[in-house]
Amino acid sequence: MEHRSQAESALAGAAYGMLFVLGVVMGIVGGFTHPEWQPGPIPGSAIVWVLMLFGVCLGAGKLMRARLGAMAAALGWLLVTMPFTLELQAGDLVIAHGAAGYVYLYGGLVGLVAAYLLSPSSRRGSWLLHGYPPKNPT
Repeated sequence: MEHRSQAESALAGAAYGMLFVLGVVMGIVGGFTHPEWQPGPIPGSAIVWVLMLFGVCLGAGKLMRARLGAMAAALGWLLVTMPFTLELQAGDLVIAHGAAGYVYLYGGLVGLVAAYLLSPSSRRGSWLLHGYPPKNPT
């Protein structure tokens, strides 16, 4: 088992925390802007947000060399997005029913799952702690 120093553990925790915050920010901004651009019947901004969410989560997983990186950003997005789908007593919705809302919500969920599955599952350590790719044993 690999032992880390306290500084390495703190740095990794801070990196995962920042990925979580990035997911929260993406959820807030995306929740309010996903229906903005619709060329005809195509929900353009919702599609762009889904692709950006997939890219951020996949990039986080690959850079941290662990699925936890993808999951940290995904959990931040989910924490914000799921309450946005609830109808308030006044009848307001942030993510309304309709093509843009469905593409943003369900496309985002599919993007999160795909990014998680495409992220590496090895525990070799993150690029942040070592700064170089692991050497091949051959």
